[in-house]
Amino acid sequence: MSLRTRRTKWIAVASAAVFSVALSGVLVATTAADQDGGGGNGHGVNLDRVYVIMLENHGLNSVIGDPSAPYMTSLAHTYAEATGYYGVTHPSEPNYVAMISGSNWDTNNDNPANIFNHTNLVDELSANHISWGAYMEALPGVGSTTQFWPSSGNPLYASKHNPFVLFGDILSSPSRLANVKPYTSLATDLNSHNAPRFVFITPDQCNDMHGGIYTAVAGYADTPCPYNKTAGDPLDEQLKANADAFVKTAVNTITSSRSWTRHSAIFIVADEGDYTGVTQNGGWDSPAGCCDSPVLPAGDPDINAAWPGGLYGGGLVPAIVIDPSGPHHYVSSASYNHYSLLRTIEDAWGLPELGFTSDHIQVQTMNEFLGH
Repeated sequence: MSLRTRRTKWIAVASAAVFSVALSGVLVATTAADQDGGGGNGHGVNLDRVYVIMLENHGLNSVIGDPSAPYMTSLAHTYAEATGYYGVTHPSEPNYVAMISGSNWDTNNDNPANIFNHTNLVDELSANHISWGAYMEALPGVGSTTQFWPSSGNPLYASKHNPFVLFGDILSSPSRLANVKPYTSLATDLNSHNAPRFVFITPDQCNDMHGGIYTAVAGYADTPCPYNKTAGDPLDEQLKANADAFVKTAVNTITSSRSWTRHSAIFIVADEGDYTGVTQNGGWDSPAGCCDSPVLPAGDPDINAAWPGGLYGGGLVPAIVIDPSGPHHYVSSASYNHYSLLRTIEDAWGLPELGFTSDHIQVQTMNEFLGH
């Protein structure tokens, strides 16, 4: 068994760290253990529907409070914000995979040919007759399994940001693939009599803060939205403004639909922190993490020969929770990551806990942000 698969448990002590900080006029959570007591099926959390909006490659401090992201900042201040929420790891693909299966399955790359043959959230939802839908901006058609669109050189859509086409038992099922749709289908579906209870939304690469993809031929492509690795420069600020506008439209679409109820929740998170070109981290600004993030050996080939070894988390990322019946003007610094979000969904709906979501020492529910 490899070092990564074993996940040797010297996860940073911060994963279980607790904070009790008084902020002026703002509620702050006490300990991570406190949240677990309120979580799980039968513990008072009531979720009619869950909506996840997944953004890209930006850390907490790059987004919340930034002048180019006024809407997301207002949501964080009005509803609930998790300031101790990390990406599971780097780069993008393993974070998306982790979010719906409870593990990155020993993968730390963005290879579009990766296929994961593991139990996932769709298996759990289907077994329990819970409806779901995945809405991908720029996806060329319902159930499309293309890896890039419109081209691999500078795509708007990339399959690494769509975990539902990375699992073998979804790829092999036409009925399941029929639930993977272009984002343009969202409003109609949410206003139908059969609106999905679990909704996953991925903006295109111009609207998720990622920007144009790097290729050996084109370098950092400059159209239609340049990829950026210098935090805060004009290209970066434009990417954040694009995402802010997308999130505003998506949240309004959800909350104005017939599917929105008092006990529904929207989670807005980024997959991982900033890409700033730090060589030893594989280009990423921070490998900080918690909650069963992988521990990788020095010189790991998926990172960089200069990687010193250790915890390879995804860094702190923005995480906003909108629940009409949950707390408002609420901030918690308790440690969470994508496994925590998955466990929250599983426990609220009485589903089995996949992978690391069953590790109740490291992975807590996010029930403190939800209504009871």
